[in-house]
Amino acid sequence: MKKVLVTGSLGYIGSVLTPYLAQHGLSVIGYDTGFFRDCLLYPAPETETILKDARDIMPEDLKGIDVVVHLAGISNDPIGKMDAARMYDPAREYAKAIALLCKQVRVRFIYASSCSVYGIGSGELLAEDSPVNPQTGYSLNKLQVEQDLRDLAGPDFSPIALRFATAFGTSPRQRFDIVVNMLTGMAITTGAIVLNSDGTPWRPNVHVLDFSEAIRRAIESDYHGGDLLVLNVGNDSNNLQIIQIARIIQAQIPGCDLKFLSQNPELDKEGLIKDRKVKRGVDTRTYRVSFEKIKQVFPGFKCEWSVERGVKDMVERFQKLPLTPGMFKHRGFYRLQQLEYLHDNQFLSDDLRWLKERPSVPSV
Repeated sequence: MKKVLVTGSLGYIGSVLTPYLAQHGLSVIGYDTGFFRDCLLYPAPETETILKDARDIMPEDLKGIDVVVHLAGISNDPIGKMDAARMYDPAREYAKAIALLCKQVRVRFIYASSCSVYGIGSGELLAEDSPVNPQTGYSLNKLQVEQDLRDLAGPDFSPIALRFATAFGTSPRQRFDIVVNMLTGMAITTGAIVLNSDGTPWRPNVHVLDFSEAIRRAIESDYHGGDLLVLNVGNDSNNLQIIQIARIIQAQIPGCDLKFLSQNPELDKEGLIKDRKVKRGVDTRTYRVSFEKIKQVFPGFKCEWSVERGVKDMVERFQKLPLTPGMFKHRGFYRLQQLEYLHDNQFLSDDLRWLKERPSVPSV
């Protein structure tokens, strides 16, 4: 039985991935600093977890480990007035340090990268060898880590970077700051979808379970090519414009309205949670991605979840909970708001290390 260490195991993806891998016959240990440990929408399966900062990983933490899956990182805008380099550089440094440690002790390394590295496309489907044009500190960070892995690769170290489409779907540690989840939660709790852009930008999307299956395939693969293997993860049919996603959701919820903030500025006074990367109604990030290569490298792999199927599943689950407006807006389900709360209340230092005991988040 392969033994897998998953960094960032107590986040949105990690909370789905760790039980998924265990259900598929792998021995799994989580590794997480705990920023979102108590941010639960519903109970999470128990997983053995090392509660520790990824910057502090030691050789003994990898004893008996066959594969490291590196999810840990910063996936939101910088906190307050902190500049992007101060926010993201440590994530690059510890990703490289963990990869180097894996190389030294002959442990395989799988990195969760992002299709957001493509940034702006001209309409064509972008493949792994297409030009990249990162538009945010987050996507630049992903690209920098990929370059570091490429530099570390050699005959005895063959890392894999999985460039994931934007994730969607339910998780015990839910995120409502990513497009499909946010618009679905908004529709369920308010009866309306409000777009703060014109809805024309394209996004590739991938369900959390397909995300997890791609990682399982990478773990089980025998790749030893001596170079960094880069694979886009998603499905061509899930390349959708934001307005298309909104209409898919609208169709699942009778009576749901679709509005644009530019035409209804008064809605901004109602506590609307917005994507801060959309400036004056303009979202520069737009790209469509090709997912042919992963099907060639991992024969039989395919994404089982369309956006429509995932939205239907979320609507059913959220209605069953039920998801309330207070739950939907709870800071624990928004990466930036949670980190800002921990930082502003002196739980975290400026370099995002714990200053005092991790606070429990009241039940939502």
